[in-house]
Amino acid sequence: MRHPPRSVLLAVAAAAGLVGSMTIPVVAAQGAAPACSVEYSVTGQWDTGFQGAVKITNNSAPTSSWKLGFDFADGQKVTQGWNAEWSQSGTAVTAANESYNGSLATGASVSAGFLASRPGSGSNAAPTSFELNGTTCDAAPEPTPPPPTGPPASGGAPALHVSGNRLVDAGGATRRLLGVNRSGGEFMCVQGRGIFDGPVDDAAIRAIADWKANAVRIPLNEECWLGLSGIEPQYGGAAYIGAVRDLVARVEAHGMTPIVELHWTYGQYTGNSAGCSDVHATCQKPMPDARYTPSFWSSVADTFKADQAVVFDLFNEPYPDRATSTAAQAWQCWRDGGTCPGIGYEVAGMQDLVDAVRSTGARNVVMAGGLAYSNDLGQWLTYRPGDPTGNLVAAYHVYNFNTCSNESCWNSTLAPVAAQVPLVAGEIGENTCAHSFVDRVMKWFDARGLSYLGWTWNTWDCSSGPSLISGYDGTPTSYGIGLRDHLRALNG
Repeated sequence: MRHPPRSVLLAVAAAAGLVGSMTIPVVAAQGAAPACSVEYSVTGQWDTGFQGAVKITNNSAPTSSWKLGFDFADGQKVTQGWNAEWSQSGTAVTAANESYNGSLATGASVSAGFLASRPGSGSNAAPTSFELNGTTCDAAPEPTPPPPTGPPASGGAPALHVSGNRLVDAGGATRRLLGVNRSGGEFMCVQGRGIFDGPVDDAAIRAIADWKANAVRIPLNEECWLGLSGIEPQYGGAAYIGAVRDLVARVEAHGMTPIVELHWTYGQYTGNSAGCSDVHATCQKPMPDARYTPSFWSSVADTFKADQAVVFDLFNEPYPDRATSTAAQAWQCWRDGGTCPGIGYEVAGMQDLVDAVRSTGARNVVMAGGLAYSNDLGQWLTYRPGDPTGNLVAAYHVYNFNTCSNESCWNSTLAPVAAQVPLVAGEIGENTCAHSFVDRVMKWFDARGLSYLGWTWNTWDCSSGPSLISGYDGTPTSYGIGLRDHLRALNG
């Protein structure tokens, strides 16, 4: 969904390094400064992997290229990195400059980050020695934070899986996902204004539950989760992941299903219907990017794989059909990714993202939205990605201004999909400050036992960006009254 007008985005550097958790500055001993300094940090970790960062400071003569070397001692293996060319041979790790960040003046610094695997949940010792261009640096490794004490609390929310065309709990009872979206995590962090828009404490989540909602969709930003360039440390990396984990736990504690969803992503797109010209994750892109999105989902899946109450929504609103010339090209791009006509960056297709999730061992339910901002499921069954666990769900969005926004279209395109797989309308809404349209949507979905979530539980102007509430105590807008009263009638 398009967001209402917000404050001007903070400038995001095009070629800065990874920003991780707060690091401890290196303080050199009295006397001559070391030729180089390195700050190493672990910005997040899970049972079988972690995310790390290095900040390199050049204290000697200027250089036009750099190469950092260090050794891992606990069997760690770098799997992917950014802002450096990463490689590993045995225990030896090398990070060489990219074309855009090779020059280091005296006193200048550069940062880079990586994802790595580690054997089991035991030790994750930091490297003890670093070399820059063959010269030993004075390094101050940051202590590694302890691993999580356990999976996110599951509270009263049931573990879910797919059975035929239904979502069911462990006992086989059908669970329709009926609730709201809680926007903010996709844009506040990248704008440098926080992590969530408005309160997400227990009282605020209780207010959602008081509407008799049983699901909350939580939009996320991949650069904030991964702690990439331009994200302020207090809003990215470990801080962001921790805040999301806490919100998920609170949602579950109130018996509601959390749906964690990737909303804004990396990749420059300036074609038809472009939301912005920025390469960074500051608006909706037509498709997820191959550079970071698989790593995002690997990390998210590792974080929540022990808690199958959490549902994964792979990508908010794909629209490769606006960039490509044929429907076949658009659907192939959607599923397979790669080089897609009209999109200037390498795309991660839905199959890539399913594979990234399943490679961690996660069996959580996964949602995949179709074309036209998830409003077109016309060929979803033909192009649906393979899922070895069978826990794949079709995701759909509908507003009063969409093309497929009437019973005739729903009967012809949604009903065949819903006959084979669970169908979740991750976003429903209207920009009229009324609820006559969503009333029709809910009536059609109710008749078929399908799921839907209203956009959005934020105190915005309901005419510019459909807002369900005027206060975080759950006071509804004239638009939100329709969803609130309907949920209470169904689940009260």
